[in-house]
Amino acid sequence: MEVTTAIDLQSLVDSHERPFVVIDHNFRIVAVNGAYEQVYGANREQMVGRHCYEVSHHNDRPCFELGEECPHQPVMTKGEHCSCLHVHYDDDGRVHRVRINAYPLHDHRGEMYLGEAIQELSEPDEHRRDQIRMVGTSAVFLKTLEQLNIAALSDAPLLLEGETGTGKDLAANFIHLHSDRHDKPFLTVDCTVLTEPLFESEVFGHERGAFTGSVGDKEGLFELVDGGTLFLDEIGEIPATLQAKLLRVLETGEYRRVGGRRTCYTNARIICATNRNLAADVDAGSFREDLYYRIACLHVRIPALRERPRDIPVLAQALLDRISESTGKAYELVPDAIGKLETYCYRGNIRELRNILSAAAARSTARKISAADITAVIEAIKCRRQTDNTISPADATSSPVSTTSQAASTLNDLEVEHIARLLKQLDGNRRKVATALGISERTMYRKLKRYGLN
Repeated sequence: MEVTTAIDLQSLVDSHERPFVVIDHNFRIVAVNGAYEQVYGANREQMVGRHCYEVSHHNDRPCFELGEECPHQPVMTKGEHCSCLHVHYDDDGRVHRVRINAYPLHDHRGEMYLGEAIQELSEPDEHRRDQIRMVGTSAVFLKTLEQLNIAALSDAPLLLEGETGTGKDLAANFIHLHSDRHDKPFLTVDCTVLTEPLFESEVFGHERGAFTGSVGDKEGLFELVDGGTLFLDEIGEIPATLQAKLLRVLETGEYRRVGGRRTCYTNARIICATNRNLAADVDAGSFREDLYYRIACLHVRIPALRERPRDIPVLAQALLDRISESTGKAYELVPDAIGKLETYCYRGNIRELRNILSAAAARSTARKISAADITAVIEAIKCRRQTDNTISPADATSSPVSTTSQAASTLNDLEVEHIARLLKQLDGNRRKVATALGISERTMYRKLKRYGLN
């Protein structure tokens, strides 16, 4: 593309709706459009003439020198289009996860420039403060985030696969918030805790007198979520008989309440998640092949924490900020504690990282979490795994908030104590406690029952 004058160059830049910037061969910004000014919180007079990496990365060195993929080199040396994922920072220091599409531009003298069109993958303040955000800056996380954005543009059923604790529920909620259904309900079904009759009643609803104790009509989740998104967590756990009924709803949108004769219709988008290898379950005959291909129209794999170690510090800080908000106490991770967290192997992924931080915060007296606090919790986890000697409900009930020596404490002890403190601080509001712990209310109730906490 040829540009004859600086005015024409600015006109070209201003023609883009998305943020667009032009950079010369010395990494200096030549022109930006209004969308770029708005996103990065500065006017063009403040940005033109500065190095691109100073504005977008708040660094004093080009991003390729810091190990990040840089579009400048392939465009400038080969004249080729380049696309890559980046993490940018605006003038307030907020994170922007973006895809860069870079192109060669030429002026009337043949001088080559780099033109960058920037697509936001997630906006910095898109989530409410009472929701846990997906955070990370690693390449594998950014690629996953982009896949989730693509999935949000479709209404097709989606299967999220990933190990326990990787954040599949957050991914499902992210898709919902970025879809056209964002102003409609988002509801979750934990397939591991519902019996077959209860599953049918919860999901499809029931008519009065359908079974003993059904004294009135009940709307099922398909009715309540109509127009929104229904998230079926651990879909691999539902029995074969329910698999057939679920398949019918996915294929036709039709279902009946338990004990009902009237055919109901739903316009819910279905997102499923599993920590199992459903393809292997299909081969083994324990999961219907037709249902598998129906729910896996779209497929996204959520990476394990060991695949994104670069994200551990930012994840730890985000989780600790949430703990601080819920307890009203400002906890701080000292540098050696972060180093300790980075060297640990998280079998439970982000969920285990959160639990370690919760336990460390509970035992921290100065509200500064040190490497010694992290080590004590990790050693308790290792000891428990080696002995396979978990605390029984009766043991937990006998003294849920008793103070034991730090050396002898297990992760279960610390979790009981932490939950008890949260219940007291939040006036027994279980929903707020569940939010503070980053778990569902259903999981919260199971923990309260297990530990005998009221």
